[in-house]
Amino acid sequence: MSKSFESYQKRKLISSYFSVVLSIGLVLFLLGILGLLVLNTKKMADHFKEQITISLFLKDSAKEVEIDQLQKSLAMAEYTKAATYVSKEEAAEQHSKEIGENFIEFLGYNPLKNSIDVQLKADFVSLEKIEEIAAELSKKNYVDEVSYDKPLVGLLSENVKKISFWILIASAIFTFIAVLLINSSIRLSIYSKRFIIKTMQMVGATKTFIRRPFIWTNIKLGMLGSLLALLALAGVLYYINGSFPELNLFKDTSMLIILFVAVFVLGVLISFISTFFATQRFLNLRTDELYY
Repeated sequence: MSKSFESYQKRKLISSYFSVVLSIGLVLFLLGILGLLVLNTKKMADHFKEQITISLFLKDSAKEVEIDQLQKSLAMAEYTKAATYVSKEEAAEQHSKEIGENFIEFLGYNPLKNSIDVQLKADFVSLEKIEEIAAELSKKNYVDEVSYDKPLVGLLSENVKKISFWILIASAIFTFIAVLLINSSIRLSIYSKRFIIKTMQMVGATKTFIRRPFIWTNIKLGMLGSLLALLALAGVLYYINGSFPELNLFKDTSMLIILFVAVFVLGVLISFISTFFATQRFLNLRTDELYY
């Protein structure tokens, strides 16, 4: 009978520890994902900004040497990520594929112009800077027109600011929720041992002596939960980097190391603080208050 009871108590204890580790790991994993999102907000915004292209349509009278010089000067410009020359023949072929028919046969001539597509660096993707660049390029006498999607640029800049703001707000709120959830899990774990705490106190054990094993146990559980979260976070990070290699998530390894260390330390720190105050609460209760 006693062996059966001991076995039951052991299973109950393991189940309690497992639930604490799992809850800590899950909360820290979600917090790590959010931290990853915060760290890469600018990188993702830059990726979308750098899809913006300015098209320089050239006059038919433009000489080959002028086009070549213009392309080289654009490639070396501080605002350029890439400059690609597109001949009118290439443009016609691409347009025919898009519409599904050969429009040149219908019209009898190619109305398109030679062009240079300039892919901008993220820091220069704003309405003011693009307008300055477009105005400067329009001054060249062999440039017929400078075109870009003005509404898209304005919408992108506005949405990037909004998304960055709300991600920061969400991070603050979720961090607070994470602390509350981990704290609740640890408090429930210690609540089940409140009579043991009071018994130890009644036989003369000091508060420090009573707290020490609880704190050390929950710090170890916090470490396990943190490691579980970091393993899951590393798996997600590897998957995202494989699916979207253009984000180059592993480039800034120092920031990733800081994030992983922060998640681990946060798990240990919250476990320590929550255990300290939870045990302190039950140590300060009267015996008859333990039943409520």
